[in-house]
Amino acid sequence: MSELVQIQAPRAGRKPEWLRVKPAKAAFFEVKRLTQAQRTHTVCQEAACPNVGACWSRGHAAFLILGDVCTRDCAFCDVRHGAPGPVDEDEPRRLAEVVEAMGLRYVVITSVTRDDLPDGGAGQFAACLHALRARRPALRVEVLTPDFQRKPGALERVLDAAPDVFNHNLETVPRLYPSVRAGARYDHSLDLLARAKRLRPEGWTKSGLMLGLGEQEDEVLGVMDDLRAAGVDLLTLGQYLQPSRRHAPVARYLHPDEFTRLGEAARARGFSVQSSPLTRSSHLADEDFERISRSGR
Repeated sequence: MSELVQIQAPRAGRKPEWLRVKPAKAAFFEVKRLTQAQRTHTVCQEAACPNVGACWSRGHAAFLILGDVCTRDCAFCDVRHGAPGPVDEDEPRRLAEVVEAMGLRYVVITSVTRDDLPDGGAGQFAACLHALRARRPALRVEVLTPDFQRKPGALERVLDAAPDVFNHNLETVPRLYPSVRAGARYDHSLDLLARAKRLRPEGWTKSGLMLGLGEQEDEVLGVMDDLRAAGVDLLTLGQYLQPSRRHAPVARYLHPDEFTRLGEAARARGFSVQSSPLTRSSHLADEDFERISRSGR
């Protein structure tokens, strides 16, 4: 396959017209007030997501558990790196109270990577799931987990808490892992997704890729094939945006037409897919779930 059509990346600090986002609305500030009051973190803020204003304004948020300091320092991520503090045993209760106050029907829970913990933080994911369901039994919950470094029983502990969607992002193509995902391995992440489907076939599995880091089209299509072979149901494709000058640079900005074409390639392979420059793992996750649930795929 040929390389993806080249679109010249604007100089640092300038993005294409299609990457401009609308300003926040009043509901955004209400969500911010609630999360601050309960000392909960959102990946929307910690990872500098471009959709934060739009999502918060429609009452949707992705919550970040296990603190806001990560044990890894991936080249694409804006979450702080360092030595995390102890696990907050009261976090599941506070998270459930925020979700109840917001009146949410669908929640995404993700975390910093906690390689320092014996279970990689799996127990906290499970505790949060149980706390949320105790307050809102009809709530749909998606978990976006780290790879757990193959810690024994970690994946099983999360799946035993019955998330509706198990998500783990591959993020990029295998060739770029050494420079983009330090401390992670493509085969380990792919195996985690395959095991999740085998262990809980009634649940949906999901993954995502950032594009614009220097990947080739045949590499992207190859990852799609690997994910389908692993039984993954949902796929997100979005544009990588450099959080700061110390992070991996944007190799190029893909035109929206390219995302449309790649989305069609994903659908042809059987995925339920979101593919656009501003697509992120948790953006419109509730709509993705409703669509795939109705279709039965």
